[in-house]
Amino acid sequence: MLNDSQLAEFERDGFLKGGVVLSDDEVETLREELELVMAGQSVKKPVLAHNMLGAGDEGATPYDGMKMIVNEKVIQIVNIWMASDAFFQHAANKTIVEEIAQLCNTDTVRIWHDQIQYKPPVTGGPTAWHQDHPLWPIIQPADLVSAWVALDDAVIENGCMWMVPGSHKWGDQQKYLASDKEFMPYHRRPELLPEGAEVKAVPFEIKKGQVGYHHSLTWHGSPNNRSDRKRRAIAVHYMPGHTRYVPSSGHVMLSYVGVNEGDILQGQHFPVVYSSVGAD
Repeated sequence: MLNDSQLAEFERDGFLKGGVVLSDDEVETLREELELVMAGQSVKKPVLAHNMLGAGDEGATPYDGMKMIVNEKVIQIVNIWMASDAFFQHAANKTIVEEIAQLCNTDTVRIWHDQIQYKPPVTGGPTAWHQDHPLWPIIQPADLVSAWVALDDAVIENGCMWMVPGSHKWGDQQKYLASDKEFMPYHRRPELLPEGAEVKAVPFEIKKGQVGYHHSLTWHGSPNNRSDRKRRAIAVHYMPGHTRYVPSSGHVMLSYVGVNEGDILQGQHFPVVYSSVGAD
């Protein structure tokens, strides 16, 4: 469980480094499962698997993007837990879900969705500066917290994430986020930021098997991987129990929603992984 100092740090910064939650053997199991899914050899399939940087592939089937020949790649797989029992067990990791419950101040935690982001050596591309919740236009409120676990050491050299402390308190600024030639973030209309807001990014280096948490409104991004090392990670995005289905536009998970607008988002595709009051 997280202590009061850690909870205060998360409240102040919008992100927090947790402990090592996976052994070397557990990491290797997930790496092997990832290879099977990327190769299309798993019996079950994820919701989506593609190269995030592939232009013009909106009409592609989920695996078409994996075959694209481009100079830069960020391989994204959404809901690998649906394709791999090992990744579902990871999403239900006792330490992670208990700490998520603390950070969300909730008695129930559900999976919103997960995603792999794999930056290959040398050709690993950037992940642009963004906030998560504005990219999830079918759920409210913006109280979700993600658990990002490294399957390789994620350091500056191989494209670790960077975070802007305190940015989770500035509201939805997604359409104004940009980066300079050094990949540092800036706001296109800084007058819209709260008084005293300082846009200053810091690296968020995470060891293999370690978890890092971030709020769904925290500004984050990651530059290219120009090193000779892989940068694989699994992020699970968790919903507190009060998250509702409030659609404003489309999303890859929309077709899996089976509740009415305004209802708590729940069901078999959004399983409960923590409850202090019993399963729903």
